[in-house]
Amino acid sequence: MRKTLIAALALTLALAATPALRLGAQITHNAQGATDATATALLNKAAEKLKNVSFTVTMTALDSQKKPLSTQRAQVSYRNGKYRMVAADQEIVCNGTDVWHINKSAREVTVSPVPPDDDMNLLNPSAMMANYNKNFRAKYIRTDDDGTAIVDMQPRTARSFHKLRLAIDEKSGRLKRLEVHKYDSSREVYEFSNHSHAPAASTYCYDAAAHAGMELIDMR
Repeated sequence: MRKTLIAALALTLALAATPALRLGAQITHNAQGATDATATALLNKAAEKLKNVSFTVTMTALDSQKKPLSTQRAQVSYRNGKYRMVAADQEIVCNGTDVWHINKSAREVTVSPVPPDDDMNLLNPSAMMANYNKNFRAKYIRTDDDGTAIVDMQPRTARSFHKLRLAIDEKSGRLKRLEVHKYDSSREVYEFSNHSHAPAASTYCYDAAAHAGMELIDMR
């Protein structure tokens, strides 16, 4: 479950790191779907909304028959490249330079630097989005009656998934849902709710005193 929650966090952080487009032109629709430029505009509108935010993410794992296997929930906050994720037995804190993985049940903390060069590293959204066009193809699919726009992102090289499907409120740019579609027809569905302003900058600093007695594994 740790990896799936990290993946959810990373995708939203990747969106937040995307430079916003100028959205002066009206988005158009047609029967075949709009151009890639429309998908990019929607993604960047979501990115603008996600720059400084806190929200609850609920992840449901589905098997190939779309039957629920498990559900997990986490609270995620991020602010200008720094982030914190708090789940039942784990916590991840990034101050923009280093990342702390806090395993509460194992009573251990692993700290490592944010990788500077890996443009597909899920915990380095700035690097990931710097090569966005190289790594993904974005395609606008449709806008539902409730104003939810559907955008697919397909990796250009082999990954553990073949498609990411995003549901974005077309008017506000708020990210509502993310689906990770895997090759065995299973998927992970992330629902985003309880959006609010990001907490203070001190939230993204590791508090050693609060984790006294835990084993520290320093990989820097």
